[in-house]
Amino acid sequence: MKRIFMGLAILAASASLDGQQPAAPAANDPIKTLVSRLDLEKYKATIKGLTAFGDRRQGTTRNSKAVDWIEAQLKSYGCPTERVRYEYNPAPPSGGAGRGGGQGGGGQKPPDPIIASGEVRSGPGGSRYRGITRRTGVNNDPNAQPDEKLRELNREPTKPGGRQEVFCTKVGTTRPDEMYIIGAHMDGHGWGEAANDNGSGTALVMELARIFSMPDVQTERTIRFALWNNEETGLNGARAYVDQRASMQGKENPPGSGRYPEPKWLGMIQHDMMMWDHGMPRADGTWNPEQRPEADVNIEFQSTAKRADEAMKLAFFFRDANEKYATDYPAAVGPHMTNTDSTPFMDIVPAISLRENERGMHTGAGWSPTWHQPIDVFATFSDKDFRLGLNAAQTTLSGVAQLTNARLK
Repeated sequence: MKRIFMGLAILAASASLDGQQPAAPAANDPIKTLVSRLDLEKYKATIKGLTAFGDRRQGTTRNSKAVDWIEAQLKSYGCPTERVRYEYNPAPPSGGAGRGGGQGGGGQKPPDPIIASGEVRSGPGGSRYRGITRRTGVNNDPNAQPDEKLRELNREPTKPGGRQEVFCTKVGTTRPDEMYIIGAHMDGHGWGEAANDNGSGTALVMELARIFSMPDVQTERTIRFALWNNEETGLNGARAYVDQRASMQGKENPPGSGRYPEPKWLGMIQHDMMMWDHGMPRADGTWNPEQRPEADVNIEFQSTAKRADEAMKLAFFFRDANEKYATDYPAAVGPHMTNTDSTPFMDIVPAISLRENERGMHTGAGWSPTWHQPIDVFATFSDKDFRLGLNAAQTTLSGVAQLTNARLK
């Protein structure tokens, strides 16, 4: 562990991949042009479109309709889509609370009542054990949602069985057999609209798919844009992708065709809750409705992963990209990536996660009061909140554009 944190200090000054710093933006920098194509109103509109399906809870009609809608949007951008199909048949939840769409968490362990943060992580997770915390959890009470229309939309209960998730692919021109994966989960729960968790990350990935799929954009390496399902039940959609496709990496099919159904994974970049950075809860449990002045984009890797050293370099590369191309908010790097869809990848490929807060220290301590709650609706968030998410999009777009050598025709 000491070696990891010594590396943090060194790489903070000179982070790179393959020994090269991201270049400073030039006058006719194509990456700067690509970043400028990100638009706050388009980002907001995509989140708004996702909220039309309520909380998009896995195993419901509203979830499957959202998958269809996401796929239709990706196709409209000119990004060819595919689906991953898998089964999800969890054991019945203990306690037997049968309250329609709000019952249980689909097999998730409830928060431990001993720790106020609701997340017990005595090892690498970095939870807060001191200071002010606010209890977290999943709202299971439909009556906590005051919007009757939304309450009815979310009432259908989850059912076990077949699941689907969609991805689309930008094929590289000269190195199509190598790929970066950009991901976010599209499902949510809590009787809200899942606007932040995780409409904000889903919309980010979709916006990047839109821009990279523009007809004048070329990349040497392949980029995949994946919208995972079943994250809230234990990262099941991302795990299904890894289980089904990891062994396919780099194999040309059919031989001699120049086609690679699953190019070799070079990195995985996850996005999960992008917009709420309002600081710790107050001592009385209430929260600040205003964004904190120190708001930033958090880039995390997991220090205990088998590919931790490479993931750390990737994280600092993205921080450097943020410094050069993001318009409003800085980025900070932390070593406690956890509880998101990059976890199934992190021992196979360098994997990082972009978030609004540190997952263990901040989100686990109640810094995100919209998390799995009825107030996670579009109307809760201000333009400052949406702009924080847009800056995360600028960070990822510019980082991936450099790694794939993106150019304009």
